[in-house]
Amino acid sequence: MTRPSITPTAEQEQAALHWLSQINEQPALGESAAFKRWLLADPAHAQAYAQAQALWRLTEGPARHLAGQEAQTLQHYLQTMDQAKSGRYWRRGGVCAAVACLVLALGTLAGWHPAYWLQDLQADHVTAAGQVQQITLADQSRMTLDAGSAVAVEFSHGQRQVRVLRGAAFFQVTHTGEPFVVEAGEGAVHVLGTQFEGRREAAGAQVTVLSGRVGVNAVSGQAQQLLQSGQRLSYHDTQLGSVKTVDSEAQLAWRQGWLNYYQVPLSVVIDDLARYYPGRILLLDGALARRTVSGSFPADQPLAALDSLGAVLGFSRHTLLGRVTVIR
Repeated sequence: MTRPSITPTAEQEQAALHWLSQINEQPALGESAAFKRWLLADPAHAQAYAQAQALWRLTEGPARHLAGQEAQTLQHYLQTMDQAKSGRYWRRGGVCAAVACLVLALGTLAGWHPAYWLQDLQADHVTAAGQVQQITLADQSRMTLDAGSAVAVEFSHGQRQVRVLRGAAFFQVTHTGEPFVVEAGEGAVHVLGTQFEGRREAAGAQVTVLSGRVGVNAVSGQAQQLLQSGQRLSYHDTQLGSVKTVDSEAQLAWRQGWLNYYQVPLSVVIDDLARYYPGRILLLDGALARRTVSGSFPADQPLAALDSLGAVLGFSRHTLLGRVTVIR
């Protein structure tokens, strides 16, 4: 006779991951009465715990990669775990992977990312994965935050200043006679009457103008590069890039819930989809990451977008516990 399928709830899955993390740190808890009571209280608990253990094993490789990418962020955890005694779930050589798995599995389920907490403390407005928010500023200018973004706003001493700490913001600026400056990284966008997006990138930012004009500099004191409607400019490491002509309406369609691409690397698409996914998407194949793709995808369906891309490029995705998606 076939046993009925048991599907744990999200709360049971989180509880299982919590127990697993505690037992990994203190193996004796695996024999405790409290854990045994929880495990036996509901058949779904045992199923959830088995899934948590599978997640731990299956994400070991991706976790090592993640730990390498975020070495500074995880350094505190690595130092702490290096001092832990070896147990039945821990191997001295596997500390890096285990810590990354803990952050990966538990942190993303709670909506927390170790690199973001300090940014969020500084921010006045923060959006979660998949959340796009429209905000009216004190001067009646309108700001639209992309998913996974954080900004700080300061209007004082006759100047309006916004800092993009993470993600992207689209601005429709009200003219008051006071300067309006958007800072991202070391550079800044000086508004000359416009609608535009400022998007943080590694070591810099990207600016896309929908209408009007802006002046962009990559570092304080540098001469401004003027941008107008339909133009884009990136700056990195205090150096301005070249001005490019783009379809700004299509590029900024995330405000209407769409992500549009034409001949861009898959890695760029994955980074964008990750802002709309309440977990982490891991793409570990370098050759696959560099392949170019085109398409238009609804931002609120990141996994469906991955399935469409996979059908074209020949990759498959594996989603674990609804929060970790591995592409291979």
